Amino acid sequence: MKVIMKSDVENVGRAGDIKQVALGFARNFLIPRGLAMEATAQAVKWFETNSSRRQQLREKAAGAAQETAAKLTGVSLSFTRQVGQNGKLFGSVGKSDIIDSLKASGFSVDKTQLVLPAAIKEVGDFEVEVKLQSEVSSKVKVSVVARG
Repeated sequence: MKVIMKSDVENVGRAGDIKQVALGFARNFLIPRGLAMEATAQAVKWFETNSSRRQQLREKAAGAAQETAAKLTGVSLSFTRQVGQNGKLFGSVGKSDIIDSLKASGFSVDKTQLVLPAAIKEVGDFEVEVKLQSEVSSKVKVSVVARG
């Protein structure tokens, strides 16, 4: 099935691309979530007439993402957690903790933009990637300190 991508989807395509995808993937995932629409002749014509405006908006968003990435590069977050005898944390530092701390620092980051494969469960310094767009990312330093 041919679809027009409305949003960037990793390993599928960018917004505005016309892609051939499996029928079930389009009907069950892309279209219900508003990530794509069926590529009918009328929809393709409409998308082509508005391509210059979408390109301007994409460039503006990329510029804003680059600016935010530059600001995020210097950010260092610190979390204090209680630690057990073997050096493991009671609990963990997860995506929601990092996002709340970034919001307190004045950054608006979505949970899906944070690349954290698993919650942090030990004391130390870590780098967490914030993927603002498909080609724009930044790293944030996260320090987890033992509570005395």
